[in-house]
Amino acid sequence: MAKLKITQVKSAIGRKPNQELNLRSLGLKHIGDSVIQEDSPNIKGMINAVSHLVTVEESK
Repeated sequence: MAKLKITQVKSAIGRKPNQELNLRSLGLKHIGDSVIQEDSPNIKGMINAVSHLVTVEESK
């Protein structure tokens, strides 16, 4: 299964509570944090909710 590298590029301060929780659920706490997650519909839904705060790349 493919993997995604997700990096937080903007702050969650002042965002809606569900967006802050999505970042935490993805494993992101600070600007510049990166995580590698499996490419699944659940993860894609969380990324979609915070797409303006993160960048996504395909990882090997």
